[in-house]
Amino acid sequence: MESYSHLQQLRNGKLDLSKVQDAQLMKTKPNRGKGYTAGNSCITEVVIENKPTKLLLDPGAFCSCVGKSFLKTCVPNLEDQLLPIDGIKFNSASNSMKALGIFETNVIFPHINGNLRITVEFVVMENCSSTHFILGNDFLIMYGIDLHNNKDRYFTIGDNKSQKFAFLPFKRQITVNKVSPVNLELEKFKSEQLNEAEISLHLTDKQENELSSLLYDHKGAFASDKEPLGAIIGHEVDIILNIERPYPPLLRRPAYPASPKSREALKIHIKELLDLGVMRKVGHNEEVEITTPVIVAWHNEKSRMVGGFRALNTYTVPDRYPIPKIQIALTQISRAVYITTMDALKIFHQNVVTPRARKFLRIIVHC
Repeated sequence: MESYSHLQQLRNGKLDLSKVQDAQLMKTKPNRGKGYTAGNSCITEVVIENKPTKLLLDPGAFCSCVGKSFLKTCVPNLEDQLLPIDGIKFNSASNSMKALGIFETNVIFPHINGNLRITVEFVVMENCSSTHFILGNDFLIMYGIDLHNNKDRYFTIGDNKSQKFAFLPFKRQITVNKVSPVNLELEKFKSEQLNEAEISLHLTDKQENELSSLLYDHKGAFASDKEPLGAIIGHEVDIILNIERPYPPLLRRPAYPASPKSREALKIHIKELLDLGVMRKVGHNEEVEITTPVIVAWHNEKSRMVGGFRALNTYTVPDRYPIPKIQIALTQISRAVYITTMDALKIFHQNVVTPRARKFLRIIVHC
């Protein structure tokens, strides 16, 4: 038997309201009447039938289901794979749903630390218009899938609570009032480039449009599918050593030992930087005088590749940057119309290194 000791009201049939505490807010509460704006997505990306697709984790759904028209885009010969379903009525809100059969398939949840696969039976609905699969309460319970809404939103599968799976970011719905070539480009920029941005609810429509136009005028500063990584042009980083050849052995370090888990993470990080054009492989016939080992730092099951450049820093002529005065910075902020926080993707890698300095930044790893 399951224990329901925390549900005392179910045991004695009486509700004791003499002691009531306010629950702690985990996020900033919107203004009154704007609570609906705090909602977020419970959709994640999975692989079904060897194709990436979207999956909604819906504890409010009695069973897992999918619309026929959407499923046929993934499985053209759907009718040949359906299991029979008889004598069961399904309803969504006040609408009656027409069930055609059961589609059994594997659902793979991708994760950097190991993909997970579950087998799900989706009820195929004739009149379901959703454009994603819906994982209902039935298989959420079977596989122990828990949705967490603390400071970080994620979900876990089974007993491994340290392996956290992410939800897709929620995209704001954008209303287009006027149709013109300029507005179409602006709306495309807002839907593609600003889809993860959170604009203050305190702004008027005019202020929000002005802000969007300002960001659009500087759209070259934002990453895109074609240009996933920017570059700081005109401020190339140069490295000048305070010693001459031959360089000391301290600058020619061997690779650090790495565990199998860290080696796999290193392969992923190096491939990503190679694809972005940040790094290149050193040729066998190239002279290598300085090498720096790297390690993998782990935090909340996320890995980061870190270079041990302390030895190189010892023999590098330091730059002299003026330290900004806090009072001047605060004075400049006081004149600001908007205060914006931005996440600069891999900003360290956007620093361009001079050609002569690249030979000093060669890393060595065990992969």
